[in-house]
Amino acid sequence: MEIPRIPDMTFTFDDVDGLRIARAGTGPRLVIAVHGITASLMSWGAVARALPAGWTLVAMDLRGRGHSAGLPGPYGLPRHAEDVLRVAEHVGADGGTVLTGHSMGAYVAVLAAARRDFARVVLVDGGLPFPPLPEGVDPDAALAAALGPALDRLRQTYPSAEAYVEFFRNHPAFAGHWSDDVEEYVRYDLTGPEGALRSRAVPDAVREDGRWLHTEQAALTAALEAVKAPMTLLRAPRGLLNQDVPMLPDDLAAPWAARLPGLRDEVVPDCNHYTIVFDERCVATLVDRLTAP
Repeated sequence: MEIPRIPDMTFTFDDVDGLRIARAGTGPRLVIAVHGITASLMSWGAVARALPAGWTLVAMDLRGRGHSAGLPGPYGLPRHAEDVLRVAEHVGADGGTVLTGHSMGAYVAVLAAARRDFARVVLVDGGLPFPPLPEGVDPDAALAAALGPALDRLRQTYPSAEAYVEFFRNHPAFAGHWSDDVEEYVRYDLTGPEGALRSRAVPDAVREDGRWLHTEQAALTAALEAVKAPMTLLRAPRGLLNQDVPMLPDDLAAPWAARLPGLRDEVVPDCNHYTIVFDERCVATLVDRLTAP
């Protein structure tokens, strides 16, 4: 079924070995952008629209998400990093290319940047290893506790595109922050027959990636220490449900900022985990850090 969508004037689409990629802009300077664990390339629409002249943004649907959902596993963040590097080669990334990632995409960006030089790496509310799980805590349970409604929607079907949009309108992170970019992101994610629409995100991919995040702290630590490019970490002070507890609290970020001299840590005021890539004011800060001289 063709899902109704609001007009998209931002992206042109392409395919790299089954990976859906999208470009916005025609400038010679490149930003390669990686989305989060249940998201899609459309999470970068507001950023793409705000880029200055002279820049092009390239975003991709990770395997198991969006229009790359049909690509097979195994999943896991190292596999996604390989895909990012393949896309980088395809689009002609050079020493001036900037790499960015949001949420899980920030962790993928760290793994990719540990293997290839970029001009800089901008991590958006992600990229720092989580503390080890307490003994006996199952990684799947930890993921469910962390993501909450984001996982619930993968198990549900929806009678119409409007019902799916309404689910997101009721999400606390988007209360008072709804926009055309958010709606296009939501509608892009839908697939399935009329009356039983569902998210394109593959639950097995989300679970496998979530387990990796919660169990491979040593690999992430090694990757962070191997990145040669300057890194900027932009953190939202509010979490996935717009709660006061952020994804990356100060006591997690501060030791890393002290440990890695190339890491600049910055909190973007009055943003939550989602609005940091959708809200016009938050996006302005992100675009400034992406395109800084």
